[in-house]
Amino acid sequence: MRPRVVKFLLAGRLPYGIGLQLQKTLADHHHKRLSEPANTLVVLEHEPVYTVGIRNKGYTEEDERKLRSLGADFWRTDRGGLITFHGPGQLVAYPVLDLKQFRTSVRWYVQQVERMVIRVCAELGIKAETSPDTGVWVGDRKICAIGIHGSRYVTTHGLALNCNTDLRWFDHIVPCGIEGKGVTSVSKELDMEVTVNDILPILKNAFSDEFECDLIEFPAGEASQLLRDIRRSVLQKV
Repeated sequence: MRPRVVKFLLAGRLPYGIGLQLQKTLADHHHKRLSEPANTLVVLEHEPVYTVGIRNKGYTEEDERKLRSLGADFWRTDRGGLITFHGPGQLVAYPVLDLKQFRTSVRWYVQQVERMVIRVCAELGIKAETSPDTGVWVGDRKICAIGIHGSRYVTTHGLALNCNTDLRWFDHIVPCGIEGKGVTSVSKELDMEVTVNDILPILKNAFSDEFECDLIEFPAGEASQLLRDIRRSVLQKV
């Protein structure tokens, strides 16, 4: 059987709006059959941003203003889940996959993402697990947020694993709307500095195994052109 192929795109540190448009563009490649293979795993860090999902619990303009005053951006999105924070030191992964090439089950997909993150944590010496609440947890502390969107079985959004994130950003919200629980990071759990780059090779191997695919590098020239075009497009809308 021909192995599934997923392109790996390391996009660096991007404002959230650029990352959102990047996902939309890659999802369009699936829907319009613009590239082969179109499956792509995007990994990046975001500039500080608070995002809310479709269950936004009525965040008001005043709430938005207060969060923006901290020096972060604020976005309302179409992903699942409630409010969370993205920022430097957090490994954000956006798998843009056509599940018809894997398994046409969103529940299966979310479970695979959870299994992948739990495996990454285990390889780092951290015992992580799922709970009735979304995401991946170490005890009652969330180490990885998960929120996805699916359109005709093409996935966008994904996961955010705290590596050496400044966790004080979470003090201003109820992360993912879950009262009485906290957040943690790989660095905090191991009591040592662990960066996104430290975790990247582990994540790539775990993704390849859990999704039974070959990861190939997104061609550098194409990636640079894609990001330039997206930046230009976003700036024109401002």
